Amino acid sequence: MVTNLFLLWETVTSSFTSFIHGVQPKHLSKAVCHRSKRMILDSIGVGLVGSRTHVFNIALQYCRELYSSAAVSSVYGKPGVKLSPTLAAFTNGVATHSMDFDDTWHPATHPSGAVLPALLAASQMLPPSTKPSGLDFLLAFNVGVEVQGRLMHFSSEAHNIPKRFHPPSVVGTMGSAAATAKLLSLSPAQCTHALGIAASFAGAPMANAATQAKPLHMGNATRLGLEAALLAARGMEANPFILDDIPGCSGFSAFYNVYEPKPLAVPGEHHEFLLEKQDIAFKRFPAHLGMHWVADAALSVRNLFINYAGSFSPSLIRTIVLKVPVSKYINRPSPSSEHEARHSFQFNACAALLDGEVGLSSFTDNSIHRQELRELLDKVVVEHPEDNVANFDKMYGEVALLLHSGDVLTGKCDTFYGHWRNPLSRESLLKKFQSNASYVLSDEKIEAIIAMVDNLENLSDSSQLACAL
Repeated sequence: MVTNLFLLWETVTSSFTSFIHGVQPKHLSKAVCHRSKRMILDSIGVGLVGSRTHVFNIALQYCRELYSSAAVSSVYGKPGVKLSPTLAAFTNGVATHSMDFDDTWHPATHPSGAVLPALLAASQMLPPSTKPSGLDFLLAFNVGVEVQGRLMHFSSEAHNIPKRFHPPSVVGTMGSAAATAKLLSLSPAQCTHALGIAASFAGAPMANAATQAKPLHMGNATRLGLEAALLAARGMEANPFILDDIPGCSGFSAFYNVYEPKPLAVPGEHHEFLLEKQDIAFKRFPAHLGMHWVADAALSVRNLFINYAGSFSPSLIRTIVLKVPVSKYINRPSPSSEHEARHSFQFNACAALLDGEVGLSSFTDNSIHRQELRELLDKVVVEHPEDNVANFDKMYGEVALLLHSGDVLTGKCDTFYGHWRNPLSRESLLKKFQSNASYVLSDEKIEAIIAMVDNLENLSDSSQLACAL
C-alpha cells in the first residue's frame, strides 16, 4: 500500500497520470475553450491545404500500399480514402506540418498538429456505443496541449529556438499519448504506461529541418502517441518514473541537458490550464515562425521605400541588412527548394520586399528561382545583435535598406500579427481557414466544419468532425 501511494502521489510522473485521469470538462474555462477551438479550426485548415502537397502524397501512397487493415479513419482532403487509425493519424500529421503552416507555442513547439490527428483517428476507431462526445474530444485535446506545455517548462533549453531535436517529435509524442489516453478513458496505470511507451518513441534531429523529412516528425509524433496509448490499453508496461529526474537512469531527461521536472497538480475546482495564460501563435503564411518577424519588418521598410522613391525599385538598393537571432537552420542565404525557402530569413525578407506579401505562391519553384529575387538575395547581409535572442517570446526582426544614395531606411518588428501578444482576429482566422479548406472542400462543407468546431462541446458524437474532412 505504501508503494502504491508513493506511485500515485509522490512522483512527477504519477502527478501527470493523476491529471490526465482526473481532469474533467468543468475544468475548462471559457478562455481555454475559445482558444483551443481556434487551434482546432486552424489546424484542420492547415491539414486540408497540406493534403495537396507532394510530401503528403508520398506519405499517403506509402500507407495505402503497405497497410490496409482496419481502414476506418478519414484522411485530410481524401473523402473516399480510409486508413487504419494509426496511419490516418500519421498521414494527417504529415499534412498538418507539410508547409510549416501550423500553430506555434512558447516554449517552442507545434501543439495542435501532434494531438488533433490522433484524436480524429481514435474517435472513428471506437464502436458506436462508446463514441466520445465533442466535449470529451475538446477535453482530450486540451490534455494533450497541457502536457506538452508542462513538459516544455521542465528545461530552460526549451525556451529558445531548438538546436538539437525538433520539439514536436518529443513533447508532441507525449501530448498525443496523453490526449488519446484521456479520450480512450484509460486507467491511471495505463496512462502512466502510455507516457512511458511514448518516451521510447520520441525524438527527431533538427538536421532534417527544411527537408521533406521534417513533416514526418509531426506524423510520427501524433501516430506514435496514439500507438503508445493503444499499447498501454492492451497491457504494455513501461517505466512508471519516466518523467522523474532519477540520477544514473535517464527517462524524459534524456532529451535535455538541464532538466527540472515539477509535479502537475491534480485538477481542482479552479485549475488553470497553461493555455489560459499563454495564447498560441497562428501563422499568416506557410513558413517557420521566425520568418514572420523578418517578413513584417520587410513589409514595413518596403512602405517607407515606396514613399521615398515612388515605387519599389531594387536597383536603388545597395545592401539589405537583416538583424536576426543566431539560429543556424533558418539562416539560409540561397535556398533551392520550397522547404529550404520556408526556413530562410533571407528568402522571406526578400520575397516580402519584392512582392509586398508572403503567401502560398511564394514557395513555388518559379517564385523561388526567379532572377529578380536572386538578385535581391545577393544583396543580403545578416547580423546578429546581442540583444536579439533566439527565443520566440523575445526576438525581433529588423530589415535595413542601404541605398546607393547613402540613405538608410529601416523597418523593425518585435511582435508580428498572429503572435500570442497580437493574436489574429476571428475574421482573420476564419479567412485563413476558408482559404486553406477551399483547396479541398465546397463552401457548404467549409461552413459546416466551422459551425461544428464552434459548437464542439455540444456535439454528441465527435467522430462526425473527422467524417466531415
